[in-house]
Amino acid sequence: MEAFAKFVGQVNSFVWGPWMLFFLVGTGVFLSIRLRFLQFSSLAYALKLALNPFKKDTALGDISHFGSLMTALAATIGTGNIVGVATAVVAGGPGAVFWMWVTAIFGMATKYGEAVLAIRYRVIDKSGNMAGGPMYYIEKGMNLKWLAVLFAVFGVAASFGIGNMTQSNSVANNIFGTFNVPPFATGLVLTVLTAAVVLGGVRRIAKASSVIVPFMALLYVFVGLIIILANIGLFPLALKTIFVEAFTLKAGFGGLLGATIRYGVARGVFSNEAGLGSAPIAAAAAKTDHPCRQALVSMTGTFLDTIIVCSVNGIILVMAGLYLDPETAKASTLTSSSFAKFLPSVGALVVSVSLVFFAYSTILGWSYYGERCLYYLTESPMASFVYRLIFSIFIFIGATMELNLAWDISDTFNGAMAIPNLIGLLALSGVIIAQTKEFYANYYKKNPPVIAH
Repeated sequence: MEAFAKFVGQVNSFVWGPWMLFFLVGTGVFLSIRLRFLQFSSLAYALKLALNPFKKDTALGDISHFGSLMTALAATIGTGNIVGVATAVVAGGPGAVFWMWVTAIFGMATKYGEAVLAIRYRVIDKSGNMAGGPMYYIEKGMNLKWLAVLFAVFGVAASFGIGNMTQSNSVANNIFGTFNVPPFATGLVLTVLTAAVVLGGVRRIAKASSVIVPFMALLYVFVGLIIILANIGLFPLALKTIFVEAFTLKAGFGGLLGATIRYGVARGVFSNEAGLGSAPIAAAAAKTDHPCRQALVSMTGTFLDTIIVCSVNGIILVMAGLYLDPETAKASTLTSSSFAKFLPSVGALVVSVSLVFFAYSTILGWSYYGERCLYYLTESPMASFVYRLIFSIFIFIGATMELNLAWDISDTFNGAMAIPNLIGLLALSGVIIAQTKEFYANYYKKNPPVIAH
């Protein structure tokens, strides 16, 4: 096992080398420029469109704008927001939080482009459901079936890492540290609860996510803001520390990219998944009259995930300063310890409860992503059913694994998954721009969405 862990670590270091970081952020920069930084000019409209569970959708699709966003957020707002941010701070220092922000800002344009292509090239599969995502726009838009297949294979594998084992592993370790519950018991409970939902398909997943995601995100951010406001004197110093340490030799300036940038970008991508090609799979199922309408909704997921939730967590970690002490600088428990420092009676409990909900919703969202990738490869409903069962079993396996190995496996498949997707985004960027121009000329002003009140 030790030799295997070392091998996985070496592969992961190569996959997430400087070239991948440039590729991910560079794609976001390229799309941001071509879209004239739409993530800023249209953010208010996008949030208004996205955060309305009562909007009546009559367009073609399986789930609503809100349901699609909640399914995508279910997969993105997960342990990356708690353990992932802590890992970035421990390994890369406070400056890693800044590079998570940079990744998110440009990642919003990436997420927008992914969703445009997902809707533009989606199809109705043999089961009568909407099917879309990188595998479809790579095949239909680029005519590269082999690259589409490669993405789907990586997507299935990644679903067992980022969307399964790391989630259950983080929950099991945190619950054990807080309540002394054995990891196998936590894994067993998560396995049963997951199977109860994922066996019902995308509509049941969307329904569960529409309840879990708003509740868990609002609770976590609310408690986090209370901590920040109650200790506002530490806030300016924390921000200064984040910005100053983002541009140090450790960050990589003056040489090759260092730990600060690497972990900031890698954990930022792990958290919001911009560029991985996962979120457009959920976007493709949305009821929408135009690809760009749903793309704007999808774009808000990155903003809510990283700019809001991760920021609150990262700032509290820096304010607490426990990452400086080798005794407390453990990624699996750092967030709980930091919250407990400011809220001794309930801090650790809030983190533990939030982590359970975060991880559970991520598992639900990624079960859908992996299943859609497998369906693309097999077109077999039976294969999808078997996948759901195996996926549930791996939750138990992940809960009893060693943490670093689980994260390295996850990071490796994330990177492998991103490569064909980013190629597709760059190659089809002209389609994204053309669809955007059409939307703002013919749909945005002349046919604005009707928002129910």
